[in-house]
Amino acid sequence: MEKAETKGAAFDFYGKLPLTKAVPLGLQHVLAMFVGNLTPILIITGACGIGAGSEFAELQVDLLQNAMLVAGIVTLVQLYAIGPVGGKVPIIMGTSSGFIGVFNSVAKVMGGGIAGYGAIMLASILGGLFETVLGFLLKPLRRFFPAVVTGTVVLSIGLSLVSVGVGSFGGGNAAADFGSLENLALGALVTVVIIAFKHGTKGMTSASSILIGIIAGYIASAVMGLFLSPTGITADGVEYTKAWVLNWDKVAEASWFSIPKLMPVPLVFDLRAIVPVLIMFIVTAVETVGDISGVMEGGMGREATDSELSGGVICDGLGSSFAALFGVLPNTSFSQNVGLVAMTKIVNRHALATGAVFLVFCGLLPKLAALISIMPQSVLGGAAVMMFSSIVISGIQLITKEPLTARNITIVSTALGLGYGIGANGAVIAGLPEAVQLIFGGSGIVPAAILAIVLNIVIPREKKA
Repeated sequence: MEKAETKGAAFDFYGKLPLTKAVPLGLQHVLAMFVGNLTPILIITGACGIGAGSEFAELQVDLLQNAMLVAGIVTLVQLYAIGPVGGKVPIIMGTSSGFIGVFNSVAKVMGGGIAGYGAIMLASILGGLFETVLGFLLKPLRRFFPAVVTGTVVLSIGLSLVSVGVGSFGGGNAAADFGSLENLALGALVTVVIIAFKHGTKGMTSASSILIGIIAGYIASAVMGLFLSPTGITADGVEYTKAWVLNWDKVAEASWFSIPKLMPVPLVFDLRAIVPVLIMFIVTAVETVGDISGVMEGGMGREATDSELSGGVICDGLGSSFAALFGVLPNTSFSQNVGLVAMTKIVNRHALATGAVFLVFCGLLPKLAALISIMPQSVLGGAAVMMFSSIVISGIQLITKEPLTARNITIVSTALGLGYGIGANGAVIAGLPEAVQLIFGGSGIVPAAILAIVLNIVIPREKKA
């Protein structure tokens, strides 16, 4: 049955797919990562004091626009490759959320401001070049990344994203009406529609189930606005707009065309930013190996080749340096879209490229970007909870490709239990030096990846009988 469902151009990376089919399949990927692509910039510019409401609010808008353009360009390079740059793998690239913890700490240490953000940008350029070197050396280093290691990284990526998906499902953790009946109902509707079309239909409607679910969410939000009050009152008596309300004013106010600005922030050299960011880029390289391994396993049912992994990591590094030139945070493989590929099995390069071109257009056409940016969090969450869980399954599939020996069980259980556990509960290392907190706090992916690599090197392999 599974083989019958994965035949056709849409399930072939090099398959010929007409635009009428490629566009909706590509649009799914854009909708899945759009908010996640912009959120890190909103968080870090806010931490640096150059966010909305500040004198640099216009700069923040420029950076958001640049983030879409850069994500589209780097994705096209990853899909088609320029020499050794790009793995020719079905991966969507975007602004990494893995650096948020480190950048937040750097902003605090440096006091924020334009100088703090400029230091983050220069550190990202250098870090990207460092990761590029790692990419060229990946073949001799690959023995340190067997399936049990990459599978553990993929699994930790999925586990870390599940809570993000559930947060969106409830309307967004910062929403005043988080967890309200309206938000939960809207998220549930999207999930039900996706399941219904995924398993109740065939062909394009089944393959486009995520997009259909999100469109249904938009329609439901608009209808809810006709019958329900768009505002609520907090316990303190403050009026707020509910998270599910569509902000059409944002679309109306957005301009039709705008040219992205190169080097919008002056670069600043500061070792306090460079050292922790360089270390994070090592972890990012491992995460990218995990993402590519996950997408090849989940979407194509095979392990990634050396050239695919090497090209993917090189693109990851150079893409991050390129992004920093536009004032954008590091661009890496997007785990959300790994989950989408694992769930739909759609790996067609042409389809993903249409999504990348759409991102480029969003970077040039702010009004188009605004239309997507008003998507209610609960609509995104209704799709995200399924996609992120699919990443967990891909991780399990990678881990179980090899026999679950006592050695492998020890690696996985220790890396997830201790490594991921420490990262997920950063307070446990609050007494350690700040440098350690910068690296290990805020993301369970980092310590889980490092522990899995170290244990794979240290624990002797079982002798074959």
